[in-house]
Amino acid sequence: MPEVKSMFREVLPKQGQLSAEDVPTMVLCKPKLLPLKSVTLEKLEKMQQEAQEIIKQQELASKEQQQQSERADCLISSLRSSTLRWSSKLS
Repeated sequence: MPEVKSMFREVLPKQGQLSAEDVPTMVLCKPKLLPLKSVTLEKLEKMQQEAQEIIKQQELASKEQQQQSERADCLISSLRSSTLRWSSKLS
C-alpha cells in the first residue's frame, strides 16, 4: 500500500518508552437473519398440506359416488313401481 504524505511529521522519542493506545471501536456488520422456519419444517408442512388435499379429493369422490348410487337406486325403484303399474293396468 503506498504511503500517503501527511501534514504532520512523526516524532519518536530518543529516551523512554513508546506506547500506543488501541481504542476498540464498534464495527457494524450486516445482520444475520435467521429463517423463521427451517427447510425441513417447510417440507413437512408441504407434505401434510398435499396429503390433506388428497384426502379432500377422495372424500369428494366418495360423496359423488354415493350420490350417484342413491340416484341410481331411486331410478331403479321408480322404474319398478312404474313397471308394476303398467303390468297391473295390462292385466
